[in-house]
Amino acid sequence: MLASGTGSLFKALVQSQDSLGVDIVALIVDAPVPATDIAQASGIPSYLVEVASNRTEWDFQIREILDELQPDLIISAGFMRVLGPQVLAGFEGRIINTHPALLPAFPGAHAVRDALAAGVQETGATVHYVDAGVDTGPVIAQTVVSIDPDDDEESLHERIKSAERVMIIDVVRDILTGKVRYDNGRVVTS
Repeated sequence: MLASGTGSLFKALVQSQDSLGVDIVALIVDAPVPATDIAQASGIPSYLVEVASNRTEWDFQIREILDELQPDLIISAGFMRVLGPQVLAGFEGRIINTHPALLPAFPGAHAVRDALAAGVQETGATVHYVDAGVDTGPVIAQTVVSIDPDDDEESLHERIKSAERVMIIDVVRDILTGKVRYDNGRVVTS
C-alpha cells in the first residue's frame, strides 16, 4: 500500500485483512507520517521513499521495492504523489487509487476544496485504476456524498473519508473475487 497521511484508509484495510483474506505485505510512504505507526503496530513493514529533486530516481526506488515485494494489488490510499512511468510499466492494471471526488470532476490534490468552491450540491469518492494521468484512470466505483450548507473543507473531507473506507474494502473484495478486473485500460465487471 501507498500512503501519505494519517492512514485512515490504510487502517480500514488492515482491520479488514482477515475478512478479505488478504495479507498486506508492506506500506510505502513518501514522508514520515502517522500511517507508519499503524503499520508498525500491525507488524507490517514500511518503507520511506522521500521525494527528492529527481523524480525519476524516486520512481525507480519505489519500483525496486515493488519488484521485490511482487504484490498482486497496489493500493494508493491517500498517497499524494503521481507514480511515474517505471512503476506504471511494471504494474499496469494492478494499481488502484482512492480520490475524494466524483471523477472526472475535481481531479488533483485539492478536490474537496475545489468542490466547495464550485458550489456543487454533492461530491463523493472514487476508486480508479491508476494510469499516467492525474486521476484519469478507469473508474471502478464511486459513492456520492452530499454537501451540507455548513460544510467546510475539513468536515466534508471527513465524511468523504468515511465513505472511502467502506468503498475501498468493497472494491478490493470485488477485485479479489474477480468481479472487477482490468483489461487493456478498461474496467470489466461480472
